Amino acid sequence: MTTRTQGTRQSVLIVGGSGVVGSRTARTLRALYPDLPIAIGGRDLAKAAAVAEQVGRARPVRVDLERADLGLPAGEAYGAVLMFVKDARMSALRFAQETGAAYVDISTAAFEIAPEVALHAARPRSAPVLLACHWLVGAATLPALHFARGYARLESVAIGAVLDEQDVGGPAAYADFERQIGAGQKALFLKDGAWTWAGAEDGARSFVTVDGTEVKGQLYPVLDLMSIAAATDARSVRFDLALGETASRRRGEPFSTEIVIELEGVKKDGARGRSRHELVHPEGQAPVTAVGVAVAVERLLGLAGGAPAAPGLYHPETLVDPERMLDRLAAFGTTIRSA
Repeated sequence: MTTRTQGTRQSVLIVGGSGVVGSRTARTLRALYPDLPIAIGGRDLAKAAAVAEQVGRARPVRVDLERADLGLPAGEAYGAVLMFVKDARMSALRFAQETGAAYVDISTAAFEIAPEVALHAARPRSAPVLLACHWLVGAATLPALHFARGYARLESVAIGAVLDEQDVGGPAAYADFERQIGAGQKALFLKDGAWTWAGAEDGARSFVTVDGTEVKGQLYPVLDLMSIAAATDARSVRFDLALGETASRRRGEPFSTEIVIELEGVKKDGARGRSRHELVHPEGQAPVTAVGVAVAVERLLGLAGGAPAAPGLYHPETLVDPERMLDRLAAFGTTIRSA
């Protein structure tokens, strides 16, 4: 492992930091940690510089994902490398492993994590690797696990997310969406205790969104299903995404983002029961994603107390307490309702 000569163990490189979600994450981190060193990384140094100036106490760096050293000055290293763009060469993960930086990926579908898992398996003690490729970086999974604590035996979890068609994000986010929808011919989900590749009869599901409108969603290949299944004894877990008009736009307001979590099982009092939980942010998906990344970073680097995360392979729920995530989501504008 190389020696750090620049940066500190509590410093962050945001690759794709001048994009819609990356820049929002930088501002969220700055709001939470005024003294945290932040580098805004991107191909266009002028755009990165503009975001760095907005964030304050941040600096722009040019990042080249075709180079093993990311095109950074010799010896430069960080406490965490946050990926807001797809890195087909795995250059950023290799860089993080070489320097011991925590690595956070939010752009990879469940069916394409094998290269990252293999790199971790080859060097398991080099760096903390967080695969946070969940919907909005755990904004559905962690609340679902929080609400699941009300059940003695959880049998099914059905999550429906509504992404407004005006809120797909910048070019990197749109490329992720197209790749994941186009490359995955079938989605994997848990049905009656067995992992199943969805056929035509299982690929779509209608659910009622936050204003009572019924929408049709498609099974989406995110890691939420695997995380929830691993953390609970639920026999059925599915995640459906509906791309269209959110409830706020139907009211004539700007787009929002919506998550509907429906649980079923045996409650703590022994009676069968169901519950429904809704999360809504009036500014869309970017601020929710930013909170998810910020909560992960503060845990990985030990910014909120406690030791930094040890080298290992993580999902959000293995690092972050669900109540912590709910508190942070609420503090940054997410409305949470249960029925």
